[in-house]
Amino acid sequence: MLRWPSLCYICRRWPSQPLCTPCVERFAQPTLRCPTCALTLGNTHHNLHLPLTARCKNCAEHPSPLDACVAAVSYTFPWADCIANFKFQADPSLARTLAHLMRHAPWIEPALDAASLVVPMPLTPARLRERGFNQALELARHLAPNKTHAHTLLRRGDSAHQVGASRQERLNHVRDAFWVATERLTAVRGQHVVLVDDVMTTGASLYEAARALRAAGAAHITGMILARTEARDARQ
Repeated sequence: MLRWPSLCYICRRWPSQPLCTPCVERFAQPTLRCPTCALTLGNTHHNLHLPLTARCKNCAEHPSPLDACVAAVSYTFPWADCIANFKFQADPSLARTLAHLMRHAPWIEPALDAASLVVPMPLTPARLRERGFNQALELARHLAPNKTHAHTLLRRGDSAHQVGASRQERLNHVRDAFWVATERLTAVRGQHVVLVDDVMTTGASLYEAARALRAAGAAHITGMILARTEARDARQ
């Protein structure tokens, strides 16, 4: 298949892939993260002795509703700009490239292999009309096309923007916002589910969605995130 050359979104190298290999190798190195919220556990080089089950302080004190949570990168330069182009500049063509970036993280493929169902975080109808596509669904379709189901998880219709909201405001906004479609209850019950989203900030939305899947009988839930904000940005 003939592929036209393009500019790398980060370094502007041409001809190149949308994300060139040197940039991925430079900016997407695996880092030690909390296994249930994907926060970076301090300075990676100083924490290599930590067990893989080591949790952040918040998850140790307030257990996550997720059984596991994995993230490809931190929501910092240059990924914040790439995601903004993908999400807010109506560029769904980036989905394939960003899904490939997610696969670059060594823990993504095992989580996908173990799952029987991949569920994208839903948008409200109003947000979907505004944006024109669901970024989580686009990522999920490229990560696991044969396991992804777009309408397993549903979301109530109000659509207040959460950018800049505090953790408590986010928690209040998403409380009881999600439910599993009645016709999908059998497909969820007893299954290993991967819940896909582009960015995790406080975790409020992802956690509430996980609770809805758990209430429907999901046996194991893994949050799978493209980018995770750091603790100082997540207002945790």
